[in-house]
Amino acid sequence: MKKRIKKNRLKAILMIAVVPLFLSACGTSAINSHSTGFWDHTILYNLGRLIIWLSGKTGGYGMGIIMITILFRIVILPLMIYQVKSMKKVQEIQPAITALQKKYSSKDAATQQKLQEEMMKLYSEAGYNPISGCLPLLVQMPIIWALYQAIYRTHVLRTGTFLWMSLGGKDPYYVLPILAALFTWLSSWLTMKSQPETNAMSNMMLWWMPASIFIGALYVPSALSLYWVVSNAFQVLQTLVIQNPWKINRERAAKEAEKKEKERAKKRAIKKINRSKKKKK
Repeated sequence: MKKRIKKNRLKAILMIAVVPLFLSACGTSAINSHSTGFWDHTILYNLGRLIIWLSGKTGGYGMGIIMITILFRIVILPLMIYQVKSMKKVQEIQPAITALQKKYSSKDAATQQKLQEEMMKLYSEAGYNPISGCLPLLVQMPIIWALYQAIYRTHVLRTGTFLWMSLGGKDPYYVLPILAALFTWLSSWLTMKSQPETNAMSNMMLWWMPASIFIGALYVPSALSLYWVVSNAFQVLQTLVIQNPWKINRERAAKEAEKKEKERAKKRAIKKINRSKKKKK
């Protein structure tokens, strides 16, 4: 099962890597009303027009990018909710996964095969799909690339400004990269806080993801960094609303307390029956 999960994740990562390369081949020339083709005209030109229209309604190109980011996040919200539900399922069975890994810790082929079978059975019973966590990334990558090209290839957007920044250039004071990394870390921390167990991989991702976002935001146009800041801030609010770790932990503690109480009640009932049998004798 582990090999299968890794293989599926590798496929997803390769798809994420290929999408920008494929889309980048669609052209680098300026986008305008004369642009043709599905990618250049239907996607990029109309996306640029939408950002410009939103900018006119909200008071600047930066605000237009903020509004289009929020709109995108709302559109993919059902997918994010699906991901949250999948994550919750795997979090709840994490203790059982750990127990199986300890039980079948031997590295011989027969033991590992048995572990894979038991893990597959466990995932099936929980209704969990191991590659579900990759879906939001697969959806967002074309959106990110489309946003990048729509801004960079639309002259009025590329030369636009927001606060102290040129949207087509880098943030000279590194404010956006820092904020993007901070919101990424906070989102990951909130997600980890709701997990019944954590492992080395979770702890590594808590710091690796923000570091990756920070480094990436240093080299991309401020418009894309602004997208990351708003998107990750939205993610934090989304987590607090639909995956609130304090609420989840309270519910988990209540279920655990209820389970223990039932076990104690069962033991008391058994003792009572045994005492009754002894009296009859």
